[in-house]
Amino acid sequence: MNEERLYAFEKMLSDILAQYDLVIEKLAVLKAEGKEKTVTYRQLFTNKQQYQTILSYYRTYGLLDNDKE
Repeated sequence: MNEERLYAFEKMLSDILAQYDLVIEKLAVLKAEGKEKTVTYRQLFTNKQQYQTILSYYRTYGLLDNDKE
């Protein structure tokens, strides 16, 4: 694998982890406000599940430590 491709994989992983963390924070705020039934909350929850799925693939292939998520 060339360096550009490796960099792209690392960048993708970094971006997914950052987005996952951001979604978790937003969900916590909405939950604290009692807005679990809003469309925004439900969309963010779906995004969280998608990020978890992607991260599980990284983990399955040994590209992510088990302690990250």
